[in-house]
Amino acid sequence: MTTIDRLPSERELEALANGIFPEYNTAECADGIEKLLTQSDTSVIGRAANKAGSFFNREAADVSRYEPTSFLSEINRLDGYARAAEEVLNEASPVTADEFYPSPLDGFAPVGTASYTLPFTDITTAAQISENELNKPKYSLKESDLNTIVSELDGFGIYREEKAPVQPKNTGYSPVVVSQAQSENTAAPKAQANNSESGNFRQSGNNSIIVGTKTLEQIRRDFPILGERINGHDLVWLDNGATTQRPQQVIDRLTEYYTHENSNVHRGAHTLAARSTDAYEGARQTVADFIGAPDKNNIVFVRGTTEGINLVANAYVKQYLHEGDEMIVTLLEHHANIVPWQLIAQETGAVIKAALVDKSGQIILSEYEKLFTKRTKFVSAAHVSNVLGTITPAAELISIAHAHGVRILIDGAQSVAHIPVNVTALDADFFVFSGHKIFAPTGIGVVYGKKDLLEAARPYQGGGNMIADVTFERTIYNPAPNKFEAGTASIADAVGLGAALEYLNSIGMPEISRYEHELVSYGMKELAKIPGLHLIGTASQKSSALSFVLDGYDNETVGQHLDKYGIAVRTGHHCAQPILRSYGLEGVVRPTLALYNSPEDIDKLVRAIRSLT
Repeated sequence: MTTIDRLPSERELEALANGIFPEYNTAECADGIEKLLTQSDTSVIGRAANKAGSFFNREAADVSRYEPTSFLSEINRLDGYARAAEEVLNEASPVTADEFYPSPLDGFAPVGTASYTLPFTDITTAAQISENELNKPKYSLKESDLNTIVSELDGFGIYREEKAPVQPKNTGYSPVVVSQAQSENTAAPKAQANNSESGNFRQSGNNSIIVGTKTLEQIRRDFPILGERINGHDLVWLDNGATTQRPQQVIDRLTEYYTHENSNVHRGAHTLAARSTDAYEGARQTVADFIGAPDKNNIVFVRGTTEGINLVANAYVKQYLHEGDEMIVTLLEHHANIVPWQLIAQETGAVIKAALVDKSGQIILSEYEKLFTKRTKFVSAAHVSNVLGTITPAAELISIAHAHGVRILIDGAQSVAHIPVNVTALDADFFVFSGHKIFAPTGIGVVYGKKDLLEAARPYQGGGNMIADVTFERTIYNPAPNKFEAGTASIADAVGLGAALEYLNSIGMPEISRYEHELVSYGMKELAKIPGLHLIGTASQKSSALSFVLDGYDNETVGQHLDKYGIAVRTGHHCAQPILRSYGLEGVVRPTLALYNSPEDIDKLVRAIRSLT
């Protein structure tokens, strides 16, 4: 009998459920896992089987209607999904147990004193308990069949009898809410089917690298532009910090919208208006779910991160500023998170302070906290630096600001496509990001705001859709989010954003994050071997960016040379001049990674740079 020392937290359960059931309601699945623990309710096991079947695109997801031999042949096709599930289960530390079978409860660190006993001793017993969920009139599973299935699953390493492995209690890698301690810890989980040794990672083919529910090769095939030939070479897209490419699923969704749903939203009495409104508001709900917002009305659609920051600055912050008041940013900021604050500072007489970073590019929290005074009115900080790739300790930035009674905006433009984000867990007051940085169309972005703050904010622009009633004497505004969405919205692009987030959910953001973390580590290690190449930004917690300068060559020359080999990178100051000048630089070469990049892409980059030197 396997015993754990506590029930998983709600966040742990939902994270687990999202990994195992990426297309299901996570709260419902988390509730099912908890009932399995506390009430011996095994219905979640049946749902797991049905979910597995749905991956085979059957007319019906019910796998139990197939005889064992047919079922086992389908299990062979389940390998990628099983690996993804196992990766979720192994994300944290193991339960305390003498002997165990990996189950939905493995992976949670023992905390506290209460103990709970699982209602089964092994997977065979679990399957027998859940037989009522799997039995269907067409075929009745027998114990021998169940044992055979378990044996087949064991071949994939999904269920195995062994001593509990010795692992550290916490790897320190949790980009959902990154703490200062985590930012200083270099330990991180490894992507499934990969090895941290660069040689083994390099040798892993795209078909053998599993990222969530797909192989890397399957992910790459989802992005048609990656099949382009540039100067006689396969395209290697390493300019993801500027914009990401779009999967076929997003392209198809845009086509479907313009083919079958195109209309203006709200107030229409006809069918297409209803379809368009449903698609638009459905995308808003998808965004809310993706970033952990409590309600879809916390989500405002804008053109992108830049407009989102300008909206917050002008609609909310400016009304509270007086001469001598202070706003805090960090040295890491993109110009889009500096200039809007300068503009309202010029109008109000407020001043801007910048938090310093250490030589690795990480924010020095002690220096950040020293900036707060009684005159501090607002903070705006990057979640991830667009040029260094530093993952900032956002949780601490927010906590410190709140301890001083100050509201804070987190710029998620460079984080949301690479690490899981939960604005509720972070307790962010505002969170902004752009669609085109997360595999969605250009021209669409998001502002998340707490309900009371959106209510307190003034309208940003005037026009249709944002009004409830208008006379020449006064105007009554609609509540948020409509109050901030004057005129005709970028409807199709919002729908495309929803499709992009659904695509990522279908793979699994925790798995994407783990894979990219290993890819970044590999890239840093390989680039560091090139004589005369200097990496810029070496914080222990990094995402995506592999910025560098090369002795004897200006950045533009390096970028043009790489383009000859079909390798697309960005060169210049990247709209982040303050942080680059702190390193004595006016620009860098900036390769940036995304989920479809491979170890081979990095190898091509390294070879091309070496051919220049």
